[in-house]
Amino acid sequence: MLRVLIADDQDLFRAGFGLILNAQPDMEVVGEAPDGEEAIAEARRLQPDVVLMDVRMPRKNGIEATKEICATTTAKVLVLTMFDLDEYVYDAIRAGASGFLLKDIRRDELAHAVRTVAAGEALLAPAATRRLLEDLVRKPAHGVAPRLAARLGALTERERETLKLVARGLSNAEIAAALVVTEHTVKTHVSRMLTKLDLRDRVQAVVLAYESGLVVTGESDSGDHARG
Repeated sequence: MLRVLIADDQDLFRAGFGLILNAQPDMEVVGEAPDGEEAIAEARRLQPDVVLMDVRMPRKNGIEATKEICATTTAKVLVLTMFDLDEYVYDAIRAGASGFLLKDIRRDELAHAVRTVAAGEALLAPAATRRLLEDLVRKPAHGVAPRLAARLGALTERERETLKLVARGLSNAEIAAALVVTEHTVKTHVSRMLTKLDLRDRVQAVVLAYESGLVVTGESDSGDHARG
């Protein structure tokens, strides 16, 4: 049974998400929090598998709460956002979140997202990911790109190709089709790539790919993939 904590300052969102998740045969909402401070306290007390985390909350925002929860518990954090308003999601991901959801998500997508993150995978919404990164990685911090580019030197050519496709929001099946390999091979490439770069999950890989300049917003995918 997956244990879920919902952190949101709006009662209706907490209640709505709670009804959806409690209706799942493999999930239980074990607690709620109306602000970041309480979210941290409840995460430590309840030790949930997944925390649904709003971004804008009183006392302590979702970014600060995410950083503390990821540092002091084993819970996975899934950020909730209206997206068009919350430009802080990128910072939340860097703080340790395993992905993000739009608040207008369908109920079946919400349940799938919780299961995905609980299983240790990252959740990237392709349509939202590219727009988010275009907004927040267009101007990387001075001196960051060369340092991150150096880390990429440990990757093989195929691992670099895999990283590019992960950064563009492709699933393992889509990457397998693009590279003309099996999904098992893709999983192996992804695992080795994350290990070599000392990254926790695919979300961190996306951030590194854009910050290092390996992937550029608006860049065409043509020519990125090798055959075989």
